[in-house]
Amino acid sequence: MGRPDVRLGRPDIFHPRIVLAGCPQLVAGDGDDAELVAALRVRDLHARWLSWDDPEMTQADLVILRATWDYPERLDEFLTWAGSVRNVLNPLPVVRWNIDKRYLNDLAAAGIPTVPSMFFASDEPIVLPDGELVIKPAVAGGSRGAGRFTCPEAARNHAEALQDEGRTVLIQPYDPRVDQHGETALVFLNGEPSHAFTKAALLPPPGTAAEVDESGLFHSERLAPVKPTSALWRLGAAALAAAATQCGVAMTDLLYARVDVIGGVADDDPRLLELELVEPSLGWRQLETEERDLAQRKFVIGVEDALERLGLGPLGQRGRG
Repeated sequence: MGRPDVRLGRPDIFHPRIVLAGCPQLVAGDGDDAELVAALRVRDLHARWLSWDDPEMTQADLVILRATWDYPERLDEFLTWAGSVRNVLNPLPVVRWNIDKRYLNDLAAAGIPTVPSMFFASDEPIVLPDGELVIKPAVAGGSRGAGRFTCPEAARNHAEALQDEGRTVLIQPYDPRVDQHGETALVFLNGEPSHAFTKAALLPPPGTAAEVDESGLFHSERLAPVKPTSALWRLGAAALAAAATQCGVAMTDLLYARVDVIGGVADDDPRLLELELVEPSLGWRQLETEERDLAQRKFVIGVEDALERLGLGPLGQRGRG
């Protein structure tokens, strides 16, 4: 990683118990966050990985959601757990709001240009717009349950199958710009722009099966680093500001965020596809070593700031005494 080995801090100094939360299938994530424990230790913060449903989570002072990718199938259990831990990042109101893609309605109402989205609860009749469509659950991760459709009958069958499982359905027009340029993922740390990468089209053409990661939790991705235009960064910042307002938090309270955008590469009509504030992959592996170290240092500083806000930093502990 290019960082010196730093010994643990003095035993007489309070060290909050920090946990990076994974899931049973990937307790320590998919490898993208592999250097975060060492990055935190450089700043004398002690962290370890646990699955979010591990009983030892009750001992954590701060839980950072990083790879809790099985939550769509365990939603009620996950939200109950998230509300039971002492402190969680991103903040609990953000998690509760962002975990359901109906947040797109809130962002659109706030003036953020989003991909047109229609939602249908499990007891509502499906109305299909014309053209090629993307149909997926409103609560989902890793593109699980998502598909592209040109055949109305196949589209309706998929949507109604999701409803039969008790899920709310999200229907969007397929944007062909994804086939040429993919999506641009804008990463923000502590409310500030950090880095970006592209994601090639995740959903194969209609009638073709998607390639799924061996964990079964997400579709395999093809990523590459990118330097977005200032217009894309402005869109991302506007979306993040709207989300913070909606959740009643400051932008700087958002330790991490990923804004997935379509367009803005060869045209002037970028659209927000998703805003990921719960457990997004941050694309560290797309960065060169020096840039990655700098970005992860910003992440760690954000953790330090959160600990101070929560009264878990050195200053907060002195104040308690």
